[in-house]
Amino acid sequence: MSKTAAIIGGGVIGGGWAARFALNGWDVQIFDPDAQAKRKVSEVMANARRSLPGLTDVALPAEGSISFHDTIAEAVADAAWIQESVPERLDVKHATFAEIQNACKAGAVIGSSTSGFKPSELQQGAARPEQIMVAHPFNPVYLLPLVELVTTDASPALVETAKDILTSLGMHPLHLKKEIDAHVADRFLEAVWREALWLVKDGIATTEEIDNAIRYGFGIRWAQMGLFETYRVAGGEAGMKHFMAQFGPALKWPWTKLMDVPEFTDELVDLIAGQSDAQSGAHSIRELERIRDANLVTMMRGLKAQDWGAGALINAQERKMRAGTEHGARAADLPADAPVMTAHRTVPLDWTDYNGHMTESRYLLAFADATDRFMEIIGCDAAYIASGGSYFTAETHIRHIDEVHAGAVITIRTRVILGEGKKMHLWHEMFEGDRLLATGEHFLLHVSLDTRKPVPPSAAIEQALARFAQGHAGLPVPEGLGRAIGAAR
Repeated sequence: MSKTAAIIGGGVIGGGWAARFALNGWDVQIFDPDAQAKRKVSEVMANARRSLPGLTDVALPAEGSISFHDTIAEAVADAAWIQESVPERLDVKHATFAEIQNACKAGAVIGSSTSGFKPSELQQGAARPEQIMVAHPFNPVYLLPLVELVTTDASPALVETAKDILTSLGMHPLHLKKEIDAHVADRFLEAVWREALWLVKDGIATTEEIDNAIRYGFGIRWAQMGLFETYRVAGGEAGMKHFMAQFGPALKWPWTKLMDVPEFTDELVDLIAGQSDAQSGAHSIRELERIRDANLVTMMRGLKAQDWGAGALINAQERKMRAGTEHGARAADLPADAPVMTAHRTVPLDWTDYNGHMTESRYLLAFADATDRFMEIIGCDAAYIASGGSYFTAETHIRHIDEVHAGAVITIRTRVILGEGKKMHLWHEMFEGDRLLATGEHFLLHVSLDTRKPVPPSAAIEQALARFAQGHAGLPVPEGLGRAIGAAR
């Protein structure tokens, strides 16, 4: 399959789609008549390059090319995925789809970023209606994984292709088989937005107080458990039925004004705009975007460590990226006489400190992850550890050779200095390209997780470890091996 995506409309959403595709190795062809399109897309790309690569602990593939085209026909040529992000006018969308289908491949997916129109409305008058489906993302598209994929009954095979492509980009296609105005997620947002307008208009709360109610409370819960799972927990041991019995009567109370809309007067607009400026006007939009992105990366990486929610999606994407590469190989697949690549990753935003470079604790984390990867290579994987055996680190020494910054792609290569019996002595070297950044020397002992005392590993692990120890013995002795703090250089 061609890894070429066409983006029709390069605004905030279109630019986000371009970044999501390009940073996952797709070539991107953009059509947008706006004279400022290149500048706008380049600014979105700059933010995406700063944040997205640091989500995963495996480096993303080489960035695809981005090109701008004078016509829709040029942009969609040979594209496997075509994303329409033009203004929310049905006549404009119909005209755009007609131009796209006159020039694109019959097997290409045509996704629409529409937040309101149903797929049956988009498909009206189309030459090949089965090609057109709703693929509604959330901003920033390059970070947030949700895509509402809304389809009709036409072409189930093409729907599966769309799901596979979105999943390969690290996204979650929420497949809605029954169409409804505004899909699903925006209906929730509209309900909260409507209630918030009343609260501001009636002087109950300011825009900042409403935002604080969300960001310090239920917003955090929703970010990792959604609505129903959150309420299931709230029901305690009795579960969801207890929660509904307890709070069901509240649905008849006049708590909300969801069926009413406040009059959208100039006074209301000025009131909300003024409060909004007072709340966050000290930051430019670009600054707010960078703050938002850093916060999202930090939260999603936290979920990644728990293998939950959006973090579980990142882990699944990593497994796919490792498959068939050196980073996913086992001992028998690797040469015994060369250092083993145990990490190839991007330094995330939250790894830097007040000096603007990677903080010392993250070097230890990176080397610890490299040790874990080497253990996996020789067979000390999750299944083996679950059976009762593992390695414990007894001693560590890290040398900081050169500084490294957020966004840098680092590679760690590992050598076995000693591998016999219960003992494993590893030497890690961290590089950015050919530049040596740090070394890590680690001594580990194999233990029984039942007794917590040293014991020999399995025969298979001992054999795999000895193979690397013997092969690496012929390599030059690493500079700095065995060095203590304060020792002469």
